[in-house]
Amino acid sequence: MTTMKIIAAHADAASVHGLNVLSVANTEDPRSLDLNGVSRIDLHFPKFTDGRAFSQAFLLRRRLGFVGEIRATGDVLIDQLVQMERTGFDAAVLREDQNPEFAKAQFDRYASFYQGDAVAVRPHYARKGAAA
Repeated sequence: MTTMKIIAAHADAASVHGLNVLSVANTEDPRSLDLNGVSRIDLHFPKFTDGRAFSQAFLLRRRLGFVGEIRATGDVLIDQLVQMERTGFDAAVLREDQNPEFAKAQFDRYASFYQGDAVAVRPHYARKGAAA
């Protein structure tokens, strides 16, 4: 079961009242950002074939220790969601033609992974309770 928040394009609230949200272009280096007081970072996918936001999310989560929400925006397809979660995204605003119910089913197809990632750092064999 995923913990990623799936947001339909029409349901994405333009208002972020009370939140300190930082919108980051995929050309920016996350290491140069001032993250003090930031509660959410929106990373943009201008095209589904442009994966630079995956690297940005991983840097923010693993190297910079960002604990707030990392949200994917732009040309977000359901095919990308599992990898987004593995690289550190918490939420994704789907492209308008994407079905949120189909999106949730993606996580049932890929329930676990052998390799470590931004969420579960240790590989499967090294996790507590893993069969040898």
